[in-house]
Amino acid sequence: MSVIYMLLAISLLVALVFFAAFVFSVRNGQFDDAYTPSVRMLFEDEVVKDKGEVPSAEPSEQSN
Repeated sequence: MSVIYMLLAISLLVALVFFAAFVFSVRNGQFDDAYTPSVRMLFEDEVVKDKGEVPSAEPSEQSN
C-alpha cells in the first residue's frame, strides 16, 4: 500500500513540473503566434527535387 502512495506522490510531482513548464512558456510568449495559422493554408509546399537532378545553368537575360 505504501508503494501506491509513493507512486501517487511522484506522479503529482511530475504533473506539477510539467504544468509549471507550460505556464512558464505561456508567460514568455511561446504560444503568441496568431498570424501564421490563419495563412498557412495559402502557402504552397516546396517542390522536392530529385537528388540526381542538376540545376540548369541558363544565362541571365539582363544587359549591362
